[in-house]
Amino acid sequence: MSKVAAIVTSMYEDVELTSPKKALEDAGNQVDIIENEANGTIEGKHGDKQTVNKSIDDAKLEDYDALLVPGGFSPDQLRADDRYINFAKQFLLSGKPVFAICHGPQLFIQTGLVSELTLTSYVTVMPDLYYAGGNVKDEPVVIDEKHNLITSRTPDDLDYFNKAIVDALK
Repeated sequence: MSKVAAIVTSMYEDVELTSPKKALEDAGNQVDIIENEANGTIEGKHGDKQTVNKSIDDAKLEDYDALLVPGGFSPDQLRADDRYINFAKQFLLSGKPVFAICHGPQLFIQTGLVSELTLTSYVTVMPDLYYAGGNVKDEPVVIDEKHNLITSRTPDDLDYFNKAIVDALK
């Protein structure tokens, strides 16, 4: 069993958290929701509610085997907070698996590491990643084996994304 950190705040795209979370948990993994305050509640754009398992202040790289960054408006909010940027950066540098979908890869721009990555995202984020130096592809799932990074574009790609992230933790 792997332990996955999901960094997310309210206004996430519901299915981009719930679907990968369910796929990971169904495969025997544990997913912790990490946000500003433990035991608080976050709410998706369409009404999904999740309980926060751990505060970002208490989350440590060594406690987790992988990182999940769902899309929606959440990544844009998280990238304004150095705690989330540093947490994502630690994962990208660690070689541990990192999973991001839709607007999720937007968070990586603030890490300064995009120029080293091959990735995909939602269509409006692709130019930002490209201008940050990323090798951007328009494919349902992009696996950057060198950096152990799996990215995907939209909820339409969730079947491919979920399979790839579950397989990555086998």
